[in-house]
Amino acid sequence: MRGAGLMRRSHFMHRLGSAIAALALCLCGSASAEVVAVVSAKAPLAPLSRNQVVDIFLGKASRYPDGTLAVPIDLAEGSTARDEFYSHLAGKSPAQVTAHWSRMIFTGRGQPPREVATGAELKRRLAATPGAIGYLDRSELDATVQVVAMRELPLGAK
Repeated sequence: MRGAGLMRRSHFMHRLGSAIAALALCLCGSASAEVVAVVSAKAPLAPLSRNQVVDIFLGKASRYPDGTLAVPIDLAEGSTARDEFYSHLAGKSPAQVTAHWSRMIFTGRGQPPREVATGAELKRRLAATPGAIGYLDRSELDATVQVVAMRELPLGAK
């Protein structure tokens, strides 16, 4: 009798563990986003390397390869798309991005990109600002923006 109780308890614990693991996978899946760099649909578009996009957003480059002024626009701190963008493209956590901009401001080498609160606001800014570049979750793409194709270059190449 006692053995059957232990088996039921073990079976229950196994099912509970499976349910918790499935819930954790669902929560992790919903927290990640596929973020892409975008410009206005009316902007001339040339492919950029990942390093070029990162350099523009980290203030290391202020112009596109053709010499046009680049105007990066960030989503607000704490947004999932922003965290994903910097994590995936630049390999930096939100704290590292904040520390980077603190150093840049302190040394007088730059100011962080202007921020907008939402993807809709970002699209309006992209349309109104020549040379503007931003990033969005792929689910927010529409006809007002175009995805910046990023070509892969060997490490260290720009």
